[in-house]
Amino acid sequence: MNKKTIKDIDLKGKKILVRCDFNVPMDEEKNITDNTRIVAALPTIKYLLENNCAVILCSHLGRPKGEFKAEFSLKPVAKELSNLLNTEVIMANDVIGEDAKTKAKNLQQGQVMLLENVRFHREETDNAPEFSKKLADMAEVYVNDAFGAAHRAHSSTAGVAAYLPAVSGFLIEKELQFLGNAVSNPERPFVAILGGAKVSDKIGVIDSLLEKVDTLIIGGGMAYTFFKSQGYGVGDSICELDKLDLAKEAMKKAEEKGVKLMLPIDTRIGKEFKPDTESKTVAWTEIPDGWEGFDIGEKTIEMFCNELKNAKTVVWNGPLGLFEFDQFAKGTNAIAKTLSEIDATTIIGGGDSAAAVKKAGLQDKMTHISTGGGASLEFLEGKKLPGIECLQDK
Repeated sequence: MNKKTIKDIDLKGKKILVRCDFNVPMDEEKNITDNTRIVAALPTIKYLLENNCAVILCSHLGRPKGEFKAEFSLKPVAKELSNLLNTEVIMANDVIGEDAKTKAKNLQQGQVMLLENVRFHREETDNAPEFSKKLADMAEVYVNDAFGAAHRAHSSTAGVAAYLPAVSGFLIEKELQFLGNAVSNPERPFVAILGGAKVSDKIGVIDSLLEKVDTLIIGGGMAYTFFKSQGYGVGDSICELDKLDLAKEAMKKAEEKGVKLMLPIDTRIGKEFKPDTESKTVAWTEIPDGWEGFDIGEKTIEMFCNELKNAKTVVWNGPLGLFEFDQFAKGTNAIAKTLSEIDATTIIGGGDSAAAVKKAGLQDKMTHISTGGGASLEFLEGKKLPGIECLQDK
């Protein structure tokens, strides 16, 4: 997608409104437990400061549902940003109120301020034009760098672009480059790995990827819906009985398109949903009643990893098992390790797959880890993302 970035527009000395994704996890004391998303925004912020801009940052955090709630304040983010940038980040006490307007008006070149959580206003998620206009009134240029929220048509992700010249930051540019190339111009063989719990979350992606990939590997909870669709018992495993026809259609489409669709051949099952439950490995056709599938088995791990060794482009979205419990993380960890070792473009599609790769300590070995779970899924599906569509074309 050929969208203008901050390098394609004259920004020098201007006031810039930047939409970031600072929706970061915090503990009960409001300490940030993972600052990855904040760090990801730094290249764009630093570039704007180098060009003598006055930088106004905005983001959401959590789901305050249109009310001011102190536990969703962005103050801890301002503190973390101040440390990372080695300069004070001025915190506004509101979003479009007097404090924000005054601080924005007085903001000098080379200074950074952060507005309070945009979702403290219901108008944000409603994409209300008057709210978008008030946000836009603070600045001269709009920069979207929040890929994780680009699939939402909200005021701060899309609405403001009606009132200001709108371009992307470096993070969105990188996402479009890697995900865009994977979808439209992959080096082959192109392998996609889809995991996670539900077929319903991924059916659009499965459909879209079957038009593009050479091999589609399916694991995680949604594999059991595929097993069931072939008439096999799945015990107490997660299974969407209303999606059996979709699973059958996907297998039929793969056959028609000449795509190799790979399902697990054995599965690690457990008695209960707890870390230390009794477990064993069985063939995929022999899952007993009273047991639940929690991971792919050793033969499947070997089969999937062998397939990946020849790949030149790999897109992975969704873990292959209950990776939060160590005894059911083997499949997910083995895939992550294999991807870290092969000579290929490896793209991790955000969300749980990104968390699993980080947990395995292999994030630096991947070509690209997407910052948007839902957004990267919709992008792979071929949907138009409002936060991208609103940006100026090159």
